[in-house]
Amino acid sequence: QVQLVESGGGSAQSGGSLRLSCAASGYSYLTYYMGWFRQAPGKEREGVASLDRGGSTVYADSVKGRFTISLDNVKNTLYLQMNSLKPEDTAMYYCAADRVEWQLFAKYKYWGQGTQVTVSS
Repeated sequence: QVQLVESGGGSAQSGGSLRLSCAASGYSYLTYYMGWFRQAPGKEREGVASLDRGGSTVYADSVKGRFTISLDNVKNTLYLQMNSLKPEDTAMYYCAADRVEWQLFAKYKYWGQGTQVTVSS
């Protein structure tokens, strides 16, 4: 049974930083593709960053140069380092996993419950 549990959300000032974590169980990151997504109220879920099994990354244009996706194989934990936060980054953030490479398309099979990020100006 694959389980994903996000943590690390909270409130930050504009220009601040937060680091999100996604702890995984039931599978090895070595065999799955991973991604971070976000959804603001009244908006569709959008892809933020993805990581493939070879370590290649894809970022949404809106977060390039500010967010970094990374993986700790030993802890089986996926991270999203978010710097230079903006009010428009406010959303519920989700991690996702699948054996199929979806990159920033929200078609992953497994999803966490989400963690809220709120950025104030």
